[in-house]
Amino acid sequence: MKKNIQQSLILSGSLCTALICSTLTGCHSHKTMMIADHPAVQETKGLKDYYQNYFPVGVAVNMAALSGKTAELVTKEFNSVTPENDMKISVIHPRENQYNWKNADAIVDFAVSHHIKIRGHNLLWHTQVPNWMFRDSTGALVSKEILLKRLKEHISTVVNRYKGKIYAWDVVNEAIDDNPDKYLRNSLWYQICGEDFLAKAFEYAHEADPKAALYYNDYNSENPSKREKIYKLLKNLKDAKVPIDGVGLQGHWKLNDPSPDLIRAAIDRYASLGLKIQITELDVTIRGPRTRPKPQSDNSVTLPVDSGYTEGIANLQADRYRAIFQIFRDYKQVITSVTFWNVSDRYSWLDARNGGLAGGAAASLNTPMVVRKAYPLLFDENLQRKKAYWSVVKF
Repeated sequence: MKKNIQQSLILSGSLCTALICSTLTGCHSHKTMMIADHPAVQETKGLKDYYQNYFPVGVAVNMAALSGKTAELVTKEFNSVTPENDMKISVIHPRENQYNWKNADAIVDFAVSHHIKIRGHNLLWHTQVPNWMFRDSTGALVSKEILLKRLKEHISTVVNRYKGKIYAWDVVNEAIDDNPDKYLRNSLWYQICGEDFLAKAFEYAHEADPKAALYYNDYNSENPSKREKIYKLLKNLKDAKVPIDGVGLQGHWKLNDPSPDLIRAAIDRYASLGLKIQITELDVTIRGPRTRPKPQSDNSVTLPVDSGYTEGIANLQADRYRAIFQIFRDYKQVITSVTFWNVSDRYSWLDARNGGLAGGAAASLNTPMVVRKAYPLLFDENLQRKKAYWSVVKF
């Protein structure tokens, strides 16, 4: 009797499937959809597997990404990681005689245990630097000699600690000024040392680990004006025989900017110096400029309500990512890594920066921390693959 009931259920299920198929344009497509959705045959390949013949695909991580479902996603999809904040000077070296290795060590240990490559980020930046680096006990700015001595001690200590584990470093980060009429950013590094801090940072890093690849990293590097200033900096370093291996293009991009032609032109320009290219901080915000409403009676300004991640926006973002990765594949001979900045839309550094409207510069702006979701990555808030994911891997 039990056997007959089972047979009836099987026949009934077959009949239902047949009836459903008959209402579709083709039964084959329906069966494919059912099979693809079945847990037993879910897609097992990750981004790193799709791009194994092109370049490593990486992701910026923080401590929250080292456990649970997020860690599972990282190990499945990526074969390179970059610490988002935990190797920046203010975090890893908060006081002159104090280093904080806990988080940086945890990220490195996680990556090593899962056979994941590591990019170090970063050794010198104009922001997230503690005051002790630039000032003496009275609060006055230190001399060039003292600052370079402190810089060498910092770089030597950090690079040596992870020697043989970190294969590439962002040595200098964002030294070019955004103003078209200015060359180098007027940071305290520049005010105290002039241009010399640039070459010295690379020399100190190379001395500490001669095998590590050393990169200059910047945002808006496709903008023609800024591109030419970055090119000038890189050429000067190359001509001076400074040990620099490549340039990192951050890739904090929007749905319509920069254009594919500008991206290609930038890659061509930098590669002409014999440098390798890495896309170091990729994300594509869905946010565009909006007019702020007039101030209310209490002089406050209210931002528009988040309209969410609509199907139309999902399609636009997928198209944008498809075009971007087509460029990356075309330049696989010079692009040695592509890294996303954060894992999923659950958390993006852009969310607290008005949805990413200020580009890479937002990280150092003292702006109101208004949360406005940017939805810039390939995985949604539930860590599921978005339409943009499939546009990147189906080629």
